[in-house]
Amino acid sequence: MRFVWAVAAFVVAAMMIGLGIAQRTVFEAPPAESTAVPAGEDEPYTLIDGSVLNLFPGAQTLTAEGDGTIFAAYGRTADVEAWLADVPYNHVTVGGDGALQTQVVEPGSGEDGASPAPSPAPSETAAADATVGDAAAADPAAADAAATRSPVGSDLWLDEFQQERRLSTPLQLPEDMSVLLASDGTEPAPSEVSVTWPVDRSTPWAGPLIVGGGIVLVVGVILYILGIRHVRRSRGPRRKGLPLPVTEPIDLSIEGADKGVISAGPSPRRRSIGRRRPFIVVPALAVSAALLAGCSADAWPRFAPAETPSPTPSVIVPEGQQSPAVTESQAERILTRISQTVADADAARDSTLAATRLSGPALAERQTNYTLRGALPDVAAPPAIPDQPVEIILPQQSDTWPRSVLTVVEDPQDATVAPTIMLMTQTDPWSEYKAEYIASLEASTSLPELPAPYVGSVLAPPDSAFLRLAPAEVAAAYADLINNGDNSTFAADFDTSGDLLLPSITQNQQQRLDQFNQTASDTGKLEFQATAGTAAPIALTTNDGGAIVAVEVHENDRVSPTNPDAVIRLENNAVVKTLVGVDQSAKGFTTTYTDQLFFYVPLEASDEPIRLLGYRSNILQAKEIQ
Repeated sequence: MRFVWAVAAFVVAAMMIGLGIAQRTVFEAPPAESTAVPAGEDEPYTLIDGSVLNLFPGAQTLTAEGDGTIFAAYGRTADVEAWLADVPYNHVTVGGDGALQTQVVEPGSGEDGASPAPSPAPSETAAADATVGDAAAADPAAADAAATRSPVGSDLWLDEFQQERRLSTPLQLPEDMSVLLASDGTEPAPSEVSVTWPVDRSTPWAGPLIVGGGIVLVVGVILYILGIRHVRRSRGPRRKGLPLPVTEPIDLSIEGADKGVISAGPSPRRRSIGRRRPFIVVPALAVSAALLAGCSADAWPRFAPAETPSPTPSVIVPEGQQSPAVTESQAERILTRISQTVADADAARDSTLAATRLSGPALAERQTNYTLRGALPDVAAPPAIPDQPVEIILPQQSDTWPRSVLTVVEDPQDATVAPTIMLMTQTDPWSEYKAEYIASLEASTSLPELPAPYVGSVLAPPDSAFLRLAPAEVAAAYADLINNGDNSTFAADFDTSGDLLLPSITQNQQQRLDQFNQTASDTGKLEFQATAGTAAPIALTTNDGGAIVAVEVHENDRVSPTNPDAVIRLENNAVVKTLVGVDQSAKGFTTTYTDQLFFYVPLEASDEPIRLLGYRSNILQAKEIQ
């Protein structure tokens, strides 16, 4: 019976070990699941939809092959489609049967799930109501510009890649993001494209089967040995056997007979059996050890729960809320590009280069500075735009254009320098973000509580009635405060106790007026007048319902003669002389300084006054009175 159980154990062990080995060899899953993207027409761009990338679970690996340079970028699907709105492109999606399909989307068609070209925000003029795709079709110049536009370096992309002839990059994108493929924006996009997903190759029962089979094999060997032992013992002397023959004396005279020496040791047959016994178990143990050595961690079941990220507070997103304009990493990359470009423009005094990353008051002050530095070596360059460390990123919630982002950056070289606050604006999908307002935070500034970067802020309309002052009224109100001081009708609306700019303006004006009156009070007059600037205000809401409002204020100085025979000379004012181009005038001169101002404007029902958060003042222009 022992032999029967031993054979059964051998059979079971062989089956278990064989099945365990088969799971790690012939039955093992392939290393990855790969799907070829169907080639479309010879269009310059291919858009791979997020549904394609998430056809199987897990991270994706995108592989594209073609001639020359291969470019790939990814971003929010709506943003990528907006960037492609004025050009034809191949759109790869998942069909109703689960198969991949490629269709050509024409400019402005909005077909196949692609959004039409973006329309302006409601606050913009109606002149831009037509889609860009239609405008491109009507304007040959716009169509040509779209056809030659390069996708490299766009601020819309969350990341981008470039390789020669073959590009393979790992991704992990959700369904609301898509991938853009191109060559150089004019040649056809790569046609040999595939997406690969990793496959779970773990075999949690391979290890237990091999180990269990080894144990059963050892049991079978033991049963086999016990069976042999039992058989041998059953062949020994028995108490009730056949009669033994009569013992007779040994005749020593017979040639060849033993000499009567009887050995006390075991017989040769017994010795051979005793020597072989230990080697019967060794092969079984060796086989089990060898099989166990080939089992990795994924060959065993995992009883511990899978590690999950620490829970974070839930974010309740209201229905219909739009996405933040940029992510944190995207904003930091944009800020770095702006900082580097402006630094290069400052060094070369290149207004054209500066205009690629600056607009509005921020650009105007630098253009004036470049002019002055070209003629007056003693004029200092404007403060550089730091790009790190970024303390605050507040993007606007917007799925359309224009869209804005507020940042606060500290100076990495000097901790005593006030942080820089900046508002960047992107006017359309094809434009880069440009810094429109740049200022330095006041030393005692306390910013209000702001929304998280992944939530974003709502853009307050210029005529908002929910704020203490509408954003469109803030610049004019502060200009009136500069002109009239405590007598201003808006004096009660502003917190002047923590305002460092207002007293400095008043003190500077009084000093200049005193100096002018010492020599020219009988022949001329010096007048000061602050007005709202020409730049449109930008207001991003805070958590308490208020808003951070960026505006521009102009400080105008007017020097004119009061005597018809008098002449205003610029003997000691090289700056104004450089900007005007003459050194004297019988009519006089006007000089304009630009103030870029950031205010915190609370809710209309709040008792809190409007606070100045930061400012920057520089000369803007000087002209002869006409």
